Amino acid sequence: MATPQLSPGVLIREVDLTVGRADNVLDNIGAIAGPFPIGPVEEPIDIFTENDLINVFGKPLNTDAQYEYWMSASSYLSYGGVLKVVRVNNAELANANALTVGTGSTADLLIKNFDDYELNVSDDDPEYIFAAKNPGTWANGLVVAFIDDKADQILKINDPGVTSSAIGDAISVSVSNIKVSAGSTSVFTGEVKGIITGVRTDAAASYLDVKITHLVDPGTTQYNTILSPTASSTAGAGATTIYLSSTTGVQTGDLFTSGSNNRINIVGVASTAITLGTGIGSTITSGASATVERTSVVGYSETSIEYGQKSRLASFKAADTITVAGITTTVSTANDWYNEQYIQLVNGGRVYWNSIAPKPVTTQYALQSNGKNDAINIAVFDDLGTVTGIKGNLLEKHVGLSKASDAISSTNSPQKIWWKAYLAQYSKYLYGGDNPSGNESLVVATGFETGTDTALDLTDEQWNAPAQGRTFTALGSKLYTLGGGNDYGADGSMSVEVGDVINGYALFSNRDEIQVDYLIQGPSGGNDIYEAQAKASYLISVANQRKDCIAVISPHRSGVVDITNPDTQTDNIIEFFSGVNGSLPSSSYAVFDSGYKYTYDRFNNKFRYIPCNPDVAGLMVRTSIVAYPWFSPAGQQRGILNNAIKLAYNPNKAQRDQLYPLRVNAIVNQPGIGVLLFGDKTALGYASAFDRINVRRLFLTVEQALEKTAQAQLFELNDELTRANFVNIVEPYLRDIQAKRGVYDFLVVCDASNNTPEVIDNNEFRADIYLKPTKSINYVTLTFIATRTGVSFEEVAGRV
Repeated sequence: MATPQLSPGVLIREVDLTVGRADNVLDNIGAIAGPFPIGPVEEPIDIFTENDLINVFGKPLNTDAQYEYWMSASSYLSYGGVLKVVRVNNAELANANALTVGTGSTADLLIKNFDDYELNVSDDDPEYIFAAKNPGTWANGLVVAFIDDKADQILKINDPGVTSSAIGDAISVSVSNIKVSAGSTSVFTGEVKGIITGVRTDAAASYLDVKITHLVDPGTTQYNTILSPTASSTAGAGATTIYLSSTTGVQTGDLFTSGSNNRINIVGVASTAITLGTGIGSTITSGASATVERTSVVGYSETSIEYGQKSRLASFKAADTITVAGITTTVSTANDWYNEQYIQLVNGGRVYWNSIAPKPVTTQYALQSNGKNDAINIAVFDDLGTVTGIKGNLLEKHVGLSKASDAISSTNSPQKIWWKAYLAQYSKYLYGGDNPSGNESLVVATGFETGTDTALDLTDEQWNAPAQGRTFTALGSKLYTLGGGNDYGADGSMSVEVGDVINGYALFSNRDEIQVDYLIQGPSGGNDIYEAQAKASYLISVANQRKDCIAVISPHRSGVVDITNPDTQTDNIIEFFSGVNGSLPSSSYAVFDSGYKYTYDRFNNKFRYIPCNPDVAGLMVRTSIVAYPWFSPAGQQRGILNNAIKLAYNPNKAQRDQLYPLRVNAIVNQPGIGVLLFGDKTALGYASAFDRINVRRLFLTVEQALEKTAQAQLFELNDELTRANFVNIVEPYLRDIQAKRGVYDFLVVCDASNNTPEVIDNNEFRADIYLKPTKSINYVTLTFIATRTGVSFEEVAGRV
């Protein structure tokens, strides 16, 4: 190919022959599925420590032996591995929730996890207002306290006749020559105006919740003459109908003057006469001069203002003469509204909001969008003490959230502070559901239509809408009590069907989506041996399909625990794994064990029998950490089980001789040593190098490492350079494994012999990697020979 240069010069190119490398794989990721009292459902969660397990999925329970799942997970974690835990689903699970304020009504609701919420129930779902973050009875009785900027002051007036129909009316007080702000010389004369957002009455007084909205400058009233007629007939004192020479341009609301009858309101206009609102005081004779005037106001203005408790400009005071919907009355007392708002818990007593958080007003985002009154505070209380053990304990609070669907934090942009989005992301206990402002019997307007004393339309100012130009409706201080949460059955049952557990393990089936090294059976599961075999067979099928992990399986609990005859136990174990009524599949991607260990449950102060399959997976983790995956996890050096006091079944040599040919690795208790894994077979049913755990794990390690190396060759040219580059990556990696006792020898073939023209034309790339895996010692023979004193050892042994 000709040079791409069009004139003389130097062209520099680079060819990268360093692409790709083979890295050791040491993830040690286990996987288990089971019923747990809390936590997201059908979502694999990475758990690193026992504390993580407690925080996400709760503590072990006695109910329906749920502790077996929990303690299986804990056992595996004790070896240093990472565990992916799935909380399984069933038809009975439900989230605690609240339909509306304080009624105790709930919906039949299931929110499995965050993705389920986002995809299926995050929109304004009419079924619930608040819901627990995950299903279960754990959240029943949680109290959600809510407050927004419904009012600024509570005014007491000695008039018990004010009713709830006053909500939305304007309220005002005249002020004269008051300072606009502290330290200012400017003064204001006019009115402080607000809107009534709540009314309560008793036998002696009414209490008005008032949201202050504006300063009103009344301006100057001017009287403008629009007509100067004469009386066309005489009208005596008290007359309300006056005949005029002309009524052109006169309209209702104008003012009539003639003689001493000064500025009487006109309430009706005819072609030759007008009607006055009150009778004239003195007689008007025919031909007398008259004047019709119309008022106008110059300088009138309303300026939006925020409430400040210490500012006379933005508050009502005791003894103020106020006007409410045209009625004049006097304020008896004036108190700050927020300071009197409290949360009345059943068990936790009375908690005032001002002890929890500052009053929510208007967020910075809403102010910049010409919006108002969007801020809200939310608090969650453990009123029954079921979550923390402390009745009335404050679990969490969320301050300065917004009703606006587009609201963003002014201090932590671009974090959303819209209440539903924020709770979904950051609350440990809550999801938001329906739009509370959709119930117009609960919310009130907090502002007026432009230029009028008419309250804003409730529909136009609903929540969960953009902040631009919106004065949001208010709900005030409300309580929601969560209920309706359910576990896996009635009365807090933790019992699940084998099918439910299998559905949980199905989430681990796609190796491209989720990485797993060990599929941990945990409890055998099921009501009988056949259901337990079904669960075990499924785990093996997943491992066979993935071909990058190992399933660890223990026998059915009922065949081992609480059976005193070890021969019966042996027969039961054989029946489970290789019985005449059905045996588990042959697979090098599975490991069978014989044990149930006796261990201490510190949470329930009891000793328990739990299966040993998590420990077998844990021993493989330990082997990877202290040695290499191609070492055997059995024996005294790496095979000692953690936290094992004794075994439900401790097979002797004769019983182990029965089990080992049937693919079952015995777990034994050796005095002075402890409980240990005493076999390293896989579940492969025929003789092969892959019938040993160390060989299977060697190939898993090499395959996963070299698979990533091979992916770097995709879409490259299949020529000698690419093939040589691949070999130069693989051979050093395998030499390293050979040096670390993983293989006796190896050979890498990646050349024209296996990349034939036909292979190349089919866009394929082939590499054949031959390994001679090292073998673990399973059988030791010690022969002791006695000889006479005069016999030479060389003569007996045949050695020189």
